Amino acid sequence: MDFNSFNIKVVKFGGSSLADAEHFKKVADIIHADPTRIFVVPSAPGKRFSGDTKVTDMLYECYNTVTAGGDVDSVFGRICERYNLIIEGLGLDYDLTEEFNHIKWAIGHSAGRDYAASRGEYLNGLILSKYLGYDFIDPARYIRFFDDGSFDSEVTNALLSEELKKHDNGVIPGFYGSMPNGTIRTFSRGGSDITGSIVARAASADLYENWTDVSGFLMADPRIVDNPQGISYITYRELRELSYMGATVLHEDAIFPVRFAGIPINIRNTNMPEDPGTIILSHTEMYDSKHIITGIAGKKGFCVITIEKPMMNSEKGFGRKVLEAIEQENISFEHLPSGIDTMSVVLNRSEISSCRERIVNRICNAVEPDAITIEEGLALIAVVGRGMVKSKGTAVRVFKAVADAGINIRMIDQGSSELNIIIGVDENDFEKAMRAIYTEFVD
Repeated sequence: MDFNSFNIKVVKFGGSSLADAEHFKKVADIIHADPTRIFVVPSAPGKRFSGDTKVTDMLYECYNTVTAGGDVDSVFGRICERYNLIIEGLGLDYDLTEEFNHIKWAIGHSAGRDYAASRGEYLNGLILSKYLGYDFIDPARYIRFFDDGSFDSEVTNALLSEELKKHDNGVIPGFYGSMPNGTIRTFSRGGSDITGSIVARAASADLYENWTDVSGFLMADPRIVDNPQGISYITYRELRELSYMGATVLHEDAIFPVRFAGIPINIRNTNMPEDPGTIILSHTEMYDSKHIITGIAGKKGFCVITIEKPMMNSEKGFGRKVLEAIEQENISFEHLPSGIDTMSVVLNRSEISSCRERIVNRICNAVEPDAITIEEGLALIAVVGRGMVKSKGTAVRVFKAVADAGINIRMIDQGSSELNIIIGVDENDFEKAMRAIYTEFVD
């Protein structure tokens, strides 16, 4: 598959890729190197060095200061300085004083937290469009949200598709859109990834390139496993599994617009543009027969509620009643590893910290169990790979690797699709188990 032969590419650059003028120049070189890179989605300037502050964080600080009745001159002055340094470093004849004054006034006159946060992308988009000579397209006019704050995908796609047809090239700032009443609404933090995906769908792009400061996905967390190998190809389903379990290169909500349209995503490194990165596809038969698995991811902070009652399997509605008891506390479950006379519910520990006793009481009242216990300190590890279904003994290898490392498995959950195996181990054994599994399948 030749990913250099596409006619329309949408490219998104993260905050680390647009932190200062030198990074802007790298971005421009990348864009101009390929005439099919037609639409560009920028984030707000990120950190230039350790200890620096992201522009979005400074904008949040402005909003919080105003809310507390303070003076924003000092913080907002630092924001203006960041952008003016970028403009000066690029040699642009461009004055944003009027924009700065309007934004400062609006923040001081109750424009809202989302408005304040969104101005980082907005201002970066203005500068980048000026530097590239591309049209500036304000997403507030085309990316729409419902009254309840949820994203209106179909109206957005219709409006944005029509608008993009009018431009040969364009810069569309990430992270925000607008509510029905015209006020600014942002996606969750890191939401520029989502905007890039939305633009790719609206443009009927052949490829969505997401440029950041890493060369794609790695098979494991490099903070745990030394020098893990990179992933060349991964499917949306595999990515969803790994993102859920802590892999954070791409905002997980960014998958859905392009997945719906069948558009591949290419994760690339702005500082190493020659690296091919990782290609994310809706479906592929390609996999490395030597490794079988695509990646390993995991996280700590879970607990398990175990309900015991003889013959629960013949008691109609038993599982529903248990889950309703949890739902009444506005908590969703993670996994349900259960037996004939036991039902276990894996939950995020932080979500139940304030309502543990209420949940236990609700479950007891709903199903009258013989016993109910809560076990703390659980970490979950997901072993993910489309090649697992074609290889015998994958689960045995996972369990043996963990056992040989002297680690007890507290939970096992395998989906019927055989795309992943999830195990639960004690939090103290988490890193050791991750390394053991990686070594079994890769080293």
